[in-house]
Amino acid sequence: MLVTTLLMTLIMILVWRCHWILVLLFTGLSLVVECTYFSAVLFKVDQGGWVPLVIAAAFLLIMYVWHYGQVKRYEFEMHSKVSMAWILGLGPSLGLVRVPGIGLVYTELASGVPRIFSHFITNLPAIHSVVVFVCVKYLPVYTVPEEERFLVKRIGPKNFHMFRCVARYGHKDLHKKDDDFEKKLFDNLSLFVRLESMMEGCSVSDDYSLYGQQTEQSRDGLLNNNGNTTSSNIDNTISSVDSIVPVRSPMHANFTVRSSGQVSRQTETDELEFLNSCRDAGVVHILGNTVVRARRDARFYKKLAIDYVYAFLRKICRENSVIFNVPHESLLNVGQIFYV
Repeated sequence: MLVTTLLMTLIMILVWRCHWILVLLFTGLSLVVECTYFSAVLFKVDQGGWVPLVIAAAFLLIMYVWHYGQVKRYEFEMHSKVSMAWILGLGPSLGLVRVPGIGLVYTELASGVPRIFSHFITNLPAIHSVVVFVCVKYLPVYTVPEEERFLVKRIGPKNFHMFRCVARYGHKDLHKKDDDFEKKLFDNLSLFVRLESMMEGCSVSDDYSLYGQQTEQSRDGLLNNNGNTTSSNIDNTISSVDSIVPVRSPMHANFTVRSSGQVSRQTETDELEFLNSCRDAGVVHILGNTVVRARRDARFYKKLAIDYVYAFLRKICRENSVIFNVPHESLLNVGQIFYV
């Protein structure tokens, strides 16, 4: 009961954002009741009051071991992330055969490439043409709007065809009931490709427009400083102490912007067609089936907690495929042992 009250207090402060007077009032009234019950149990330990204390201690120990194992597993994954230099060194084919299809690699890491991916590509000779690292995160909010649920980012150059997607949920949202998760993910992935292509075109256009303004200002300054200088004597370069920057005519700049925009649109169309063809070829959900073990030089109580208690709790817990609502016909488990 005491733990429930403390957790309820945190929810009132962080999630509901209640007024501090209301939080103090609730906490005070609850503690009065719970302290009365706890003191009554302490006064009757020899008459059977030890039973609820033992039950509470057992549940506290179980929750602590579960939390300790989860933290150690996450820290191990964080410290063993694959460097981007290693990924880029493999080249666009990642040193493997890129088969048609899309591979959704589920991970708890919101940044970086998980170690299980390197374990996968070093033991299997092929990988899908498009790889998407999917991270499902639950935020301390009531709900996350649909338009703000997915955060998509590209990993590496475009020819690698690797993306990261972070799916955010509130405590009211249930990922298990999201039957259209795969469709929403690909819709946001296509939207990201369009926005990325649009931003590249805008950045090129903005660079040329800003460059044109600076060119005109510099040319006007030269004309004002040398009034007797005619336009025929103006050189097609603007020199300074540090560098000499060639001046491009507006017609050439507009032609360059137009051609770059056409190339950007063509690249966008080709990539969207490539994504659709890979999706039609098939989608495979890749999950990590990790086993956490204590190191050989670990102490006895740590081996007991990790190798037996935590392993038993992981065994009776729901599988990741059930949590992520992954269809079994397109599921691929990758096993790996973590020594913490």
